[in-house]
Amino acid sequence: MTRRVAVVTGTRAEYGLLQGLMKEIQADPDLVLQLVVTGMHLAPEFGLTWRDIEQDGFTIDRTVDMLLSADTPLGTAKSMGLGMIGLADALASLKSDIVVLLGDRFEMLSAASAAMVQGLPIAHIHGGEATLGAMDEAIRHSVTKMSHLHFTAAEPYRERVIQLGENPDRVFNFGALGVENIRRIEPMNRQDLESDLGMGLGPDSVLVTFHPATLEPGQAESQFNELMSALDHRPGVRILFTAANADAEGRKINSMIETYVSQHKGRSIFVHSLGQKRYLSALKYIGAMVGNSSSGLVEAPSLGLPTINIGRRQEGRVRAATVIDVPPERAAILQALDTALSKDFRESVKDAANPYEGHDTARRIKDVIKNADLDAIRLKSFYDFFPANMLQDER
Repeated sequence: MTRRVAVVTGTRAEYGLLQGLMKEIQADPDLVLQLVVTGMHLAPEFGLTWRDIEQDGFTIDRTVDMLLSADTPLGTAKSMGLGMIGLADALASLKSDIVVLLGDRFEMLSAASAAMVQGLPIAHIHGGEATLGAMDEAIRHSVTKMSHLHFTAAEPYRERVIQLGENPDRVFNFGALGVENIRRIEPMNRQDLESDLGMGLGPDSVLVTFHPATLEPGQAESQFNELMSALDHRPGVRILFTAANADAEGRKINSMIETYVSQHKGRSIFVHSLGQKRYLSALKYIGAMVGNSSSGLVEAPSLGLPTINIGRRQEGRVRAATVIDVPPERAAILQALDTALSKDFRESVKDAANPYEGHDTARRIKDVIKNADLDAIRLKSFYDFFPANMLQDER
C-alpha cells in the first residue's frame, strides 16, 4: 500500500528547502506526495509564489488562504486561527498518512495542531534550534513536542530535541536540506543572472534580507533604519533586497525597502522572491549577505560567503566562522561591511567548516518517512534525559 505524505509549505524560503525532499517523495513508487500550500505563497503582496511551485513541476493538492492583511501581532494570531481551520479540513480531505513540516513559523504551528488532534504522525525538520530574538523559538519547540519523527540540521540540535523528551531512536541528524541544495541545483551563470535582475553583481555587492525580530515588538523600523543608514555611507556597494516575511511589521520593512530603492536607483533593486535557483546563484556572485535570515548562517558558509548577522533574531544558532554578529547600530554595521567585503576576510573564511553540512540529506529523510512504523510512532512517551533514580532523588 502506498503511503500518502502531506508536505505543508507557507513561505518561499521553506519551500526552497523542501524542494529536494519533495522530489524524492514524488519519485518513490511507494509514496504519494500531497502538497498543501498556504501562507505567503497565496498573497499577491509576497509575489504569489504558488505559481513558482507549479512551474517546478509539482501539483498543489490543497490551498489554505490564512493571511490577514494586518501588520500586527493580533493579525498574526487571527491568521493562525484561520490556518488551523483550513489546514484541518485539508488534511482530513486528503486522508494523509503522515505530515511533513519544516521550521518554526506560525503557519507550521497551525498545521501541527491540526494534524496532532486528528492523530496524524508528524515529521518535523529543523527542530532543536534556538532563535532567542523571535517567537519562532517557542513555536519550534512546541512543534517538536507534537511531532513523532525529527530531522535536525546539526548535532547540538539533535541533542536538544532529545533533551526535550523525544526518543533518540526517532531523532536524526542528516544535515540541512538547504546545504544539499547548493550541490543539487546548477547555478545560473553570472551574465544571465545579472541580465535577469537588471543589476551587476560582484564582490562589492550584497544581498539584504531583514525580518522583524518578533520578540522585540515595535523596533523593526528603527533597526532597519540603522541598516539603511549604514548602506548610505557606503555608496559604492550595490544592494539586492529580498522581502521580509509576513510576521508583524514585515510589511513595514517591505515598504521601507521600496522607498529606499526608488531613491537609490542604479545601485539597488528589490526582488520579492528570487526563487531557489536565482537565490543560490546570487549567493555565488555577491560579496556578502546582510540582515538576519537563517540562510546566512546555514547555507552561506558552504559557499565561503561572509554574513553580517544583525541583532538578536538568530541568537542561539550554531554558526560558522563566516558569520559576523553585530547589534542593529549603524557604526557596528559599517565596520562589519568593511570587514566582510575585504579581500583578507573573504580569503580567511573561504574554506570555513559549515556545521550544517550533511550527506544525501533529502534521500535519507525520505527513507525514514517511508519505512517508519506509523502505528508504533503514534504512541509517544516522554524520554527521560536523566536516570529514573535521579528523578526520584530530586522528588
